[in-house]
Amino acid sequence: MRVVIAGATGFIGRALCRELHRDCQVVALSRDRHKANGLVGEYARVVEWNALTGGTWTNEIDAADAVVNLAGENIAARRWSRSRKADILQSRSHSIAAIIDAIETIKTKPKVFVQASAVGYYGARGDETLDEDAGAGSGFLAEVCRRVEIAAARAEHFGVRTVIIRSGMVLGPDGGALPKLMRPFRYFVGGHVGSGRQWVSWISLPDELRAIRFLIKKSKLQGVFNLTAPDPVRMKMFCRTLGRVMGRPAWTFVPAFALRLALGQMADEALLNGQKVVPRRLTEAGFQFEHPDLAGALKVVVRGDKHESA
Repeated sequence: MRVVIAGATGFIGRALCRELHRDCQVVALSRDRHKANGLVGEYARVVEWNALTGGTWTNEIDAADAVVNLAGENIAARRWSRSRKADILQSRSHSIAAIIDAIETIKTKPKVFVQASAVGYYGARGDETLDEDAGAGSGFLAEVCRRVEIAAARAEHFGVRTVIIRSGMVLGPDGGALPKLMRPFRYFVGGHVGSGRQWVSWISLPDELRAIRFLIKKSKLQGVFNLTAPDPVRMKMFCRTLGRVMGRPAWTFVPAFALRLALGQMADEALLNGQKVVPRRLTEAGFQFEHPDLAGALKVVVRGDKHESA
C-alpha cells in the first residue's frame, strides 16, 4: 500500500510516517526536502512540493492507495495577529487546493483522501455533548475548520472516498500541547488555566495514528470522524491527572485575564473554552481505543508504561 502524506514533518506527520512505514510505502511531501530527509527520511521517501501548485509531485498521488493532508501552519505557535490568522487559513486552503487540483488531473485517482480538521470546528459550546452531527460553531478556529472541510469535500466530485478527521488534543511526548502543559509541573508549579471547568477532548498519539490507519483501510467509511477518546474531561481534572502521573502537585492556576493579555483571541478559543466531543462514528465503525481513559493514556505517553487502561 502506498500512502502519500502532506505535512509529514509536523508532530502527527512524523509519527504517522513511523507508524505506516512498517507495512506501507510512504511518500512524504515537503517544502524543505533537506529538513524532511533529516526528520522522516528513515521512514519515507521525501518528495519536494510547494503546497501551492502542481509539479512532478502529482505523479506520487497517481494510483496512490491514500493521500493524507496534515499540512498547515501551527495554530498555537504565536499570538494571532491579522497576518498570522491569514497565514493559518491560507496554509490549509492552498495545500488542499493543490492536492485536489492534482487529483482532478491524474489518470488513476487515489482510493481515499484524508484531510485533517479539528474539534475547534464546534466552537465554544459549554457542556453540550458533541458528536459528528453537531453543527459548526463560531470564532476563528471554527471558521478555519469549516472552510477546510468544505474545500476538502471537492475530492468527492472526482469519485474519491473522502474522510475528514476532527482531532482533539493529541497527547504525545514530543509535540503538540502536552509538553507545554508538562513544563510547569516539572518545577512544581503546575495547575489549570482559567476556571478549569472547560472541557478537554483528547486522544493519545498512538490511538490517533491507529485511527487514521483504520480509516484508510476501511473502504466503506467516509465523511467526518471525531478523533477523540470517549472520555473527555474538564481542564482541572486533566491537570490533576497529569500531576498525579508525573508525581507533582497541581495547585496553581493561570487566571483568564493573564492569558488574554498574553495571547489575545487565541487564549479564549484555544485555552479558556473547550468542547465536550465524543467519537460516535469511530466507535460505531468498530474502532477499539487502546487508551480510552486519561490516566492510562498519560501513563503510556508521559512515563512510557506499557499499554495501561486505568
